[in-house]
Amino acid sequence: MQLTGKTKVLGIFGDPVAHSMSPAMQNQALQQAGIDAVYVPFHVPAEQLPQAVDAIRSLGLWGVNVTVPHKEAVCSLLDDIDPAARLIGAVNTIVNRQSRLIGYNTDGLGFLHSLADDLQFGPEGKRILLMGAGGACRAALVSLCQAGASWLGIANRTRSRAEALVNEFKDIFPAVSFEPFGIEKEELRRATQNIDLLANTSAVGLKGEVFGDLPWEDLREEVAIYDMVYSQAGTPLVLEALRRGHRASDGLGMLAGQGEEAFALWTEEKPSVGLMKRCLLSELTD
Repeated sequence: MQLTGKTKVLGIFGDPVAHSMSPAMQNQALQQAGIDAVYVPFHVPAEQLPQAVDAIRSLGLWGVNVTVPHKEAVCSLLDDIDPAARLIGAVNTIVNRQSRLIGYNTDGLGFLHSLADDLQFGPEGKRILLMGAGGACRAALVSLCQAGASWLGIANRTRSRAEALVNEFKDIFPAVSFEPFGIEKEELRRATQNIDLLANTSAVGLKGEVFGDLPWEDLREEVAIYDMVYSQAGTPLVLEALRRGHRASDGLGMLAGQGEEAFALWTEEKPSVGLMKRCLLSELTD
């Protein structure tokens, strides 16, 4: 990589951010495409987010990704927000267009890409259960509805949060049937009846935890399992699903997919197919 006075700057705002694998995969994609740009991490504490967003304009950054804890808070600091990101209520990608900052959310599209590539799964007409009711669930929910899912169950430890999501989105997507659940065994037994996909959108699994009450014995082998958490050794959910004969994938493909979508928003080019995921796999094994 050779930096010049014309090199454009991309980056990621987060706190913490040192662990992010986005710089490795984005820089590799930029180099592969022959684009004169560099992608760097910016450690941005919450109280400094407004100044950091202003710096996108004042320093002429090409754009940035936004990660925890800023995805929701950044929305009020932008000039415009893509309709899907507005529905999700969170932004993970900012594009600087002549000092006008536009917010997007590529997480849901990254999720759909990974379902297709890693599980050969398309949502149209399918019944899908989402575990969790946070920001990642909202991104998945909006994208699945837009892709034609017929039924979405939302199971959450605090059932009222699942109910709130159902009440928020049932009129926005009237063609989709929604149903809230808790995560007790009997609730999950009802929730998993006749589903085609179970997707964990929560943080369960990040520290090796398991969903203790999942009714594995009732799940048809054809049910696909997706875990947004990712791990070099495989998450407990994915390992158990594979042991029981299900198609299963962790969230590494989603991380690559959202990065590909962000790259395309900034550069108006698609990165080389599979490049970002190969880079992430390499980072995990180093």
